[in-house]
Amino acid sequence: MTTDQIRLTLNKFLDKDVVIKYNLGRNKYEKYHATIKKLYKNVFIVEIKESKIKNEIKSFSYSDIITKTIKIDK
Repeated sequence: MTTDQIRLTLNKFLDKDVVIKYNLGRNKYEKYHATIKKLYKNVFIVEIKESKIKNEIKSFSYSDIITKTIKIDK
């Protein structure tokens, strides 16, 4: 799967709620309930819903999906 294909797939989830599972390595994971806000050429921006910080924003690259560092579920 290429970055362009991933961007097209994520475009369907723009401004929708998703669950992002982030692999930290050594069987450690973080799970975020987020909304995909913007898609750029190499990265995408999400807003974390359940955060101690108001309007917490994180960015991930499309290669994170290719390398299975993150998984996105509906």
